[in-house]
Amino acid sequence: MPIYEYQCQDCRRISGFLILNLKEPFAPRCSRCGSTSLTRVLSRVHVRLSEETRLEKLADPGVWGGLDENDPKSVARVLKKMTQEMGEDTPGEVDQMVEEAMEAGDGASAPDGPEDSF
Repeated sequence: MPIYEYQCQDCRRISGFLILNLKEPFAPRCSRCGSTSLTRVLSRVHVRLSEETRLEKLADPGVWGGLDENDPKSVARVLKKMTQEMGEDTPGEVDQMVEEAMEAGDGASAPDGPEDSF
């Protein structure tokens, strides 16, 4: 389904619009300020993966290459990435624990790299 994005010339916000019929006239309006002064912008490609594909990606041993189970920062980073990849909404307490673990890490983990390539 085509989703077109427009940037408001007044407030600079980008708004997305689902266009079901290209033959019907369409006049975009900013979702923030209501302005009709918008210009179309090049949108990023969004790919929806099936749950099976997401699980296969998480099962790839290369994903775990930078994980140091003795480093809370490394574990927290992987946990955060896993919950994002699975599309799970974590309770605020879990998010807070992950953030605290990342802050508590002593920086001994590997630099951002392979674990960010889910």
